[in-house]
Amino acid sequence: MFVEDFRFDNPLNLNSFGGDEAEFIPLMTPEDEQELSAEQVPEDLPILPLRNTVLFPGVVIPITAGRDKSIRLINDAYNGSKTIGVIAQKDSHIEDPKPNDLYKVGTVARIIRMFKMPDGNITIIIQGKKRFEVSEWLETEPYLKARVIAKEEVLPKKTTQRFRALIDSIKETAIKIIQESPNLPSEAAFAVKNIESETFLVNFISSNLNIDAAQKQDILEEVDLSKRANIVLKHLINEQQMLEMKNQIQNKVKTEFDQQQREYFLYQQMKTIQEELGGVTAEKEIEEFKARAQKKKWSEEVAKHFEKELTKLQRANPQMPEYSVQRNYIELMLDLPWGEVSKDNFDLKRARKILDRDHYGLNKVKDRIIEYLAVLKLKGDLKAPILCFYGPPGVGKTSLGRSIAEALGRKYSRISLGGLRDEAEIRGHRKTYIGAMPGRIIQNLKKAGYDNPVFVLDEIDKLSFGMQGDPSSAMLEVLDPEQNKEFYDNYLELGYDLSKVLFIATANDLSTIQPALRDRMEIIELNGYTLEEKYEIAHRHLIPKQLKEHGLEKNDLKLSRQVIEKIIDSYTRESGVRNLEKTIAKIVRNVARKKADQQPYDVRMSWETVQEILGPTRYDRDMAEDNSVAGVVTGLAWTPVGGDILFIESTIYPGSGKLTVTGNLGEVMKESATIALAWIKANARKYGIDHRIFSKYDIHIHVPEGATPKDGPSAGVTMLTALTSLLTQRKVRKKLAMTGEITLRGKVLPVGGIKEKILAAKRSGITDIILCKDNQKDINEIEEEYIQGLTFHYVSTMSEVLSIALTDEYVDEPIDFSEVLESEVKV
Repeated sequence: MFVEDFRFDNPLNLNSFGGDEAEFIPLMTPEDEQELSAEQVPEDLPILPLRNTVLFPGVVIPITAGRDKSIRLINDAYNGSKTIGVIAQKDSHIEDPKPNDLYKVGTVARIIRMFKMPDGNITIIIQGKKRFEVSEWLETEPYLKARVIAKEEVLPKKTTQRFRALIDSIKETAIKIIQESPNLPSEAAFAVKNIESETFLVNFISSNLNIDAAQKQDILEEVDLSKRANIVLKHLINEQQMLEMKNQIQNKVKTEFDQQQREYFLYQQMKTIQEELGGVTAEKEIEEFKARAQKKKWSEEVAKHFEKELTKLQRANPQMPEYSVQRNYIELMLDLPWGEVSKDNFDLKRARKILDRDHYGLNKVKDRIIEYLAVLKLKGDLKAPILCFYGPPGVGKTSLGRSIAEALGRKYSRISLGGLRDEAEIRGHRKTYIGAMPGRIIQNLKKAGYDNPVFVLDEIDKLSFGMQGDPSSAMLEVLDPEQNKEFYDNYLELGYDLSKVLFIATANDLSTIQPALRDRMEIIELNGYTLEEKYEIAHRHLIPKQLKEHGLEKNDLKLSRQVIEKIIDSYTRESGVRNLEKTIAKIVRNVARKKADQQPYDVRMSWETVQEILGPTRYDRDMAEDNSVAGVVTGLAWTPVGGDILFIESTIYPGSGKLTVTGNLGEVMKESATIALAWIKANARKYGIDHRIFSKYDIHIHVPEGATPKDGPSAGVTMLTALTSLLTQRKVRKKLAMTGEITLRGKVLPVGGIKEKILAAKRSGITDIILCKDNQKDINEIEEEYIQGLTFHYVSTMSEVLSIALTDEYVDEPIDFSEVLESEVKV
């Protein structure tokens, strides 16, 4: 028989390809297969239960028996016919299986060899013969015995091409699995390739499939070889796919591991080279970070966060981009002051001296700073106020912040907000984004190195709104004394205390600032300068500064008071001193050129020489003195660059009673003109105006400089006076200006921007000013020296305005309305 060819001393182990037990490949010929199929199955068989194992016909397997019943059955059979029945258990955990715990179909097996083991167990090598089915259970003691019926196999025709292709596929797939599996010997593929019997091939492959015992039992119970081959091929293909996937995963993991190993070795080499060259390695950097962190005065929450972020840095590969991102974040945390404050200088006299040295005037602002210092000196700890310097350009809002920082003994930092439209500029970017960085507030705190610097937020009224968010809304948290104690920066991801920072904002126009933001600030108004103040500023600050910037000595240029005042009055009619500085710079450049060319020049420059350098004068001081024409009145206006005078012109001509208003005026000023005309119509008899004029004449009101937009509730009294002068042909008082709004009831309402308007009037040679009585409180707040030479007339009604503004004199060539009024209009 073919079993004699089995060589136990050199078996082929396929335990990785098959189940838990070792499998052996015997040499089987077609003659052996015929002998097996012809062998008779005994009617009664002792039954040996198997755990997790299914025996197929023709297959040889070793079995170790440890149960008493199994050992007794094996001893009796080995000493007798050596033929037993083998059936798989349904549940492998049952120690003493009964007939109901076994399947119905099993395999007749012949014991080839038996070995007694030192531990008392018995190992046998058995070979499957034929399938059988239990028809009746005969005995359960001393071991199971049953009456069985042989199950003959249904073989396909040998000539079937489909079956041949099926067998070839099984063989090729099995060989491929053996070749791709690193744990199977190459001899196994050679043995499978040389199996000639289709039945034995299917049974052998079925026995070695990596599936559970229940699935193998289903294959055993299938007697049709063709169907059984299909089931085996399906399981083989699944096994092949699983093996390919497993190999792909292993290769990928191995490749990644090899790359990491390579990077690790390269990093170690680079580290050694850096140490040889005296460079700083990642470990040294981390130790430095830890040493710096111990000196920080941060809270427990911040300390825990820092430890967490430092741990991330330690785990990161220094060659990866994430390492530099994390390192930058750690450095930012260490560079921030975290409670470090500079010592304030509480010498109030010194602070006042510094403020007076750098800025002339501005007493209201200086008093506010001294008050803050005084309270801070007494209390020791005070939430910094949020100040907003509001005024026209060139009055010293920004430079005042630097002087305040010096007076307090604090660091100075300036943030330009003009045109800013990205919210992240204030709050920072999340550090997960590429190129992320903290907001400007945190960046400037890092530069300052202290938690209590003076921050100048320049041009806060020029914050824009863009697609990246609203910076004005982001500033709410920064400038709210109740919220900025825990200001959250998106990059820092921690609350930072800004309550010790002295924020100073600057603005030219309060109307463009978000109302909620404006409410959080203390508004301090900086008005324009008078002629006397401008002279002092030019003499003390601007001329010395320009001489120094142009490389000249103090004695290289001398300008008398008279010349400086004429320069101010004739070339720079403005609220601030920015254009004045530019004008002085032009004079200094001329001196510098002559000195460099060694040309002679007059150190004490005369007014004529100044005119040659600067050219023709731009402004005429007496421009507001002409009152020879009826219907022309000087008004006062506020602009973002300071106060200015405004002329209202009016004329009348025959027509149909239409009112025309021109001069690029807004709706408010147009309505003021309509109200003024309506009031005059209602009071025409009182002022001797023929009511027929309003239906037979057209009236035209114009405000010169039509290219400049003009609007606001301050020209009502001016238009009223111009129209009354026009209709009565009476002269307007000389050197008179006025401002105020009117109502249909004849009331005069107060307006704003009084100080700027008063300064503009004084610059233009105005001596008398008409104001609403409610604006008297604004005049009382202006320093006495600013209003010297001015006479104020406070009014409550329009009648009072006209009684002050109009004289009893008529213009030289008054209009004769009688010709048109007495003539008949022919249709």
